[in-house]
Amino acid sequence: MAEKKVKKTSADETVEEVKVEETSVNEGTEVAIDEVENVAEADAEAARPKPVPKGSRRGSKSLMIELEKTKELAKDNEEKYKRLLAEFENARQRTEKESKKLYDIGAKDALEKLLPIVDNFERALASIPEEDKERGFEQGVDMIYKQLMASLEGIGVVPMNAEGKEFNPDLHNAVIHIEDENFGENIVVEEMQKGYMYKDQVLRHSMVKVAN
Repeated sequence: MAEKKVKKTSADETVEEVKVEETSVNEGTEVAIDEVENVAEADAEAARPKPVPKGSRRGSKSLMIELEKTKELAKDNEEKYKRLLAEFENARQRTEKESKKLYDIGAKDALEKLLPIVDNFERALASIPEEDKERGFEQGVDMIYKQLMASLEGIGVVPMNAEGKEFNPDLHNAVIHIEDENFGENIVVEEMQKGYMYKDQVLRHSMVKVAN
């Protein structure tokens, strides 16, 4: 039986042309990939780090000497900083003490001028007859006196209360001496004028009567 010759249509011709183009493109792509791989290897070889000369290496003698010098300089600067910090702290403390001392001197001078007012309050209260102490005016005076004394105590002013204590020339002024067997030797038997302390300083010496 004779074979029939199949006539190619225009669609079949178009498919064959596309296959031929794909083959040529694939072959061209394979060549391009090989070229890219060769170029990449060449670039990698060029980018590979070159050996560093011995004299320029990090551990070279000159760099080690320079490093030691830098360490010594840093240590010296640290010592200088510590000394300056200590000197500054000492100066600050001295200034603070001097300022406080000057403040206390000024405060002491002002407080000393208030003591005669305290004395007058005490004299006035002591002169009030017993039957009049419950009256409103006398009670008001007593309240003002107590408020004044509380305020003075709040800033460090306190009476010495020398009576019954041993005479101390740093705190007391002896204005009268008596002989009395009822008291021990060198004992304050009466405080004729109150003495006061301001913190750890004598604001006013006590005027006292001393026995034996």
